Amino acid sequence: MLKRVFLAPDPGGARLRFAVRAVLGIGLAVVVCALAGHSLVGAVTGGLAALLALFTVTDATVRGQAVTTALLPVVGFPVLAAAAELHDHPVARDLTFLAVVGAGVYARRWGPRGHSLGVFAFMTFFVAQFLHATPRQLPELYAAVLLSLLTASVVRFGLWCYERRLPPAPVPAPPGGRGLARVTTRQAIQATAGAGFALVMGQLVSGQRWYWAVGATWWIFVNTTSRGETLVRGFRRVLGTVIGIGLGLLVAVPLEGAGIPTAVLLAVCVFGIFYTAAVSYTWMMLCVTVLAELLYGLLGVLDPALLALRLAETGVGAFGAVLAVLLVLPVTTHTVTDAWIQRALRCVHAATAEAAARLAGDQTADPASRVAELEQLLGRVRLSVAPLVHPLNPMPARKRRARRVLALLDDCAREIRGLAAVAADPEASHDARLAAACWRVEAAVEALTGGTEITAPTEQPTAADPALAHLHGLERALAELAQPLRTPSGSRLVGA
Repeated sequence: MLKRVFLAPDPGGARLRFAVRAVLGIGLAVVVCALAGHSLVGAVTGGLAALLALFTVTDATVRGQAVTTALLPVVGFPVLAAAAELHDHPVARDLTFLAVVGAGVYARRWGPRGHSLGVFAFMTFFVAQFLHATPRQLPELYAAVLLSLLTASVVRFGLWCYERRLPPAPVPAPPGGRGLARVTTRQAIQATAGAGFALVMGQLVSGQRWYWAVGATWWIFVNTTSRGETLVRGFRRVLGTVIGIGLGLLVAVPLEGAGIPTAVLLAVCVFGIFYTAAVSYTWMMLCVTVLAELLYGLLGVLDPALLALRLAETGVGAFGAVLAVLLVLPVTTHTVTDAWIQRALRCVHAATAEAAARLAGDQTADPASRVAELEQLLGRVRLSVAPLVHPLNPMPARKRRARRVLALLDDCAREIRGLAAVAADPEASHDARLAAACWRVEAAVEALTGGTEITAPTEQPTAADPALAHLHGLERALAELAQPLRTPSGSRLVGA
């Protein structure tokens, strides 16, 4: 786990810049709230709003990110008002909370913007429970949220908008379908059912901190699409919480809410959340847990008993998520994995065609954009395959096959990157051998996705033909992929 975080590649320092900018944006937002005269509750609300704006808004373009950020209060303020007004009406409050959960998950069908707005709506209701917000506090909370979002936007879109120098990142569209065939619809029902279980059982554990259980269920469903992904995420959430509580006993409890050291540690936790999110959900949850403990220390209510209660509520929420994905409209791992692998292979096909066109002299062909899309799709493949390669997976044959598929897909990506680099060279030329090799690669992808036979390449390229070398490498990887992808029941990674 340590190696995964500290030795994980960070091309261009993207994760580092993401984390440092978050610390600056959130820290400045809290300072501005304090200078504006807001109470500790207002400053905490503003800081969390800034964190969500910087963390969850992931549109492909800077313009899209700015629009989504501007829409956050449009979604958040009505939810915050409902949470505060229903504070003393538990039945209506609970039903509204579950409606927010379902709507927030269903909104993912509209891509990154829907996802961001759904998360912000849920967390607004959650924060209202965390701070016991009442109607008379609403004007201050509204002002703190607006001020913090404005401050975070100045940092993100003005002072340090490094995304302007980068090409728009392709964002894979969520799986389609209609009705219950749509994954987001099934997940919305699952999340609502799991949150309902967590809410009821969480209140039996604690009438004051029950929302922790609902929060655990919610976050386990974020960025997952299958039963296996959700189970792995639940395990990692509990593990991160356990380690974070241990750190809290050593660090947060002895501080007793002391101002300066708590502020420094809060900045470290924010950095950790943003820096580790892309590579380790366990580490991210560790940082989230310690951050929550430090906030409770500032509010003057932190003690070992509260940490034990948080662990119990997290366990209830994780169990609710597990029951939901196993019993309520389950989405199997092989269904999701097969769909993402098929999309990745089709992207290989398109990238090869673009490279061939570029080598033939078509200056409008752009294999580089396909390379970026392939990287995003392979990220989704790795996420969907994670349950199969997890150390606790009791089926070694499936684990070996999944690892083999990942390795060969990585080989495909490496050859595609090399081919795109060769195609970008103005000195590169096109000949009949390149055309034939590109055609064979495209035919191999069509065979893989269609279930027909693939023949391995017989020619051996020379070092003087880099484009041919990459194309032959692609042919080899695609031919070898046929065996682990196919089973007696069809072309599925996790079939029979």
